[in-house]
Amino acid sequence: MKKLFSPEKRPILVTGIICIALYLVGGQMFDRFMTVRVFLNFFADNAFLGVIAIGLTLVILTGGIDLSVGSMAGCTSIMSAVLVSKAGVPSPAAFAIALAFGTIIGAGQGFLIARYQLAPFLVTLGGLFLCRGIALLISRSQVSISDPLVQFLSSPALTVGGGNLTWPTILFVLTAIVMAILLRQTRFGRTLFAIGGNANSAHLMGLSVEKSLVKVYALSGFFGAFGGILFAIYTASGNAIGGTGLELDAIAAVVIGGTLLTGGVGSILGTILGILTLAVIQTGITFHGDISSWWNKIVVGSLLLIFVLLQRALVGQQKRS
Repeated sequence: MKKLFSPEKRPILVTGIICIALYLVGGQMFDRFMTVRVFLNFFADNAFLGVIAIGLTLVILTGGIDLSVGSMAGCTSIMSAVLVSKAGVPSPAAFAIALAFGTIIGAGQGFLIARYQLAPFLVTLGGLFLCRGIALLISRSQVSISDPLVQFLSSPALTVGGGNLTWPTILFVLTAIVMAILLRQTRFGRTLFAIGGNANSAHLMGLSVEKSLVKVYALSGFFGAFGGILFAIYTASGNAIGGTGLELDAIAAVVIGGTLLTGGVGSILGTILGILTLAVIQTGITFHGDISSWWNKIVVGSLLLIFVLLQRALVGQQKRS
């Protein structure tokens, strides 16, 4: 019981309570809000964002940041669409090229950060402009994808309680499970927590800090590209500017999910709860109909400030202890 209410677990508990409270309020305010169909849509409509947020969770656990993931998603979505629809490349090969591109860009950013001690904010900001420039160079217009594999993946995998369980949802959940196991059960995962706690101490303990940072940014690039592919499947098209602002939504989900911006504390489960919280807010505003969609940003921004203050209090408590 003490472990459940430990300072490290309090942010995720608060996130869970807020998410459930918002969901119950939505159920009281709107008919058919608390249905299987709507619940599955929380995942289906945000699978691409969730995958990106999982990659960012790994980066933020080390005390870093990756601002390039939104532009990476837009770049790989338009890259995949052009390769499939205009170049005639089979969709599996196009997706593999996009994933390789994201991984290489991410690893390059990680190398610069780890080897030359450059600020992650500045390096990944450069990556943001690089990916957006490449995306706009590929195509400035939206490109539709008409491909049997994309059509299959965009169709429901299973119908449950009147709702559709989609393939992107399944891929998102499987990714979350695999990465949660990686974080808690492998040496690499424990190294990420150690780097976030104190990189110098982790180095003195004999942990491969530099290699781990390169790997974690490579993974972030991979998941950014993966998110772009899921976005292309979700919309059946590629859009160079489709990922604009996704990095901010992903960061918000990670922070609301209880991952400390200073690193060392966080979880994949918390990030999923953060994604669900954003989804509940967005869906509630959609159900209302008369409220401007900008209220979504206002509510999320307010929650983000609350969680930053909670993190500040948690860090202060850890220092005093």
